[in-house]
Amino acid sequence: MVRETPYNLIHIKNMEAVTLAGGIICPATPSFYSLPANLEEMAATVVDRIIDLAGLEQQTYRWGGDSNNKED
Repeated sequence: MVRETPYNLIHIKNMEAVTLAGGIICPATPSFYSLPANLEEMAATVVDRIIDLAGLEQQTYRWGGDSNNKED
């Protein structure tokens, strides 16, 4: 989970090394396409992404999704 910005060349080279070794770089950047109503929901978009990358099942907003969407 990358959180510091702006990225400098050392960050970028380290992210390249992790990617080449099979890792996934996941910036801690909230998404807005799910239209979060508050800061808690905005932070949840980052947490949801991490849970999804870990391969765990969850009910969350999916871009263009259907039955996996969060219920309002």
